[in-house]
Amino acid sequence: MQKKTRTWITVGAGVLVLGGILSLFEDGKDKAEAEPKPSATAPAKPTEQPSEAAKPASAPSPDATQRETLIRALRTINPGLVAKEDRAVSRSRDVCLDVKGGKDDATVQKNTKSRFEGGTVPSLTDDQAASIVTAVRSSFCG
Repeated sequence: MQKKTRTWITVGAGVLVLGGILSLFEDGKDKAEAEPKPSATAPAKPTEQPSEAAKPASAPSPDATQRETLIRALRTINPGLVAKEDRAVSRSRDVCLDVKGGKDDATVQKNTKSRFEGGTVPSLTDDQAASIVTAVRSSFCG
């Protein structure tokens, strides 16, 4: 009886370890597009929102050519920005919402920096954030 219990515990532990390892390689859209939860070390997301009257219904999406131009420009700024291209495009669409929502340049740049920092890009300079805004504007959010 004791040997069976030990076997089941070993099997259960193996399944948990395998599940944990597999979850590291998951690239599901839910996880890639989920809003990261703020931590003690992560900068807080800006809470300033445009009024409903100034806020566009939805951000424009780049077509295939615009997306390629955007990805190329972001890669030039920092290759880590496009480690996950879909996430980079999603964040770029959020930058476009700020632009179309009438936010001032300083706020758009600050929000851009917050959106793109972290993970493969631990920090961005103000010049890099400004370059990202320029890339978004010139590729699809003109």
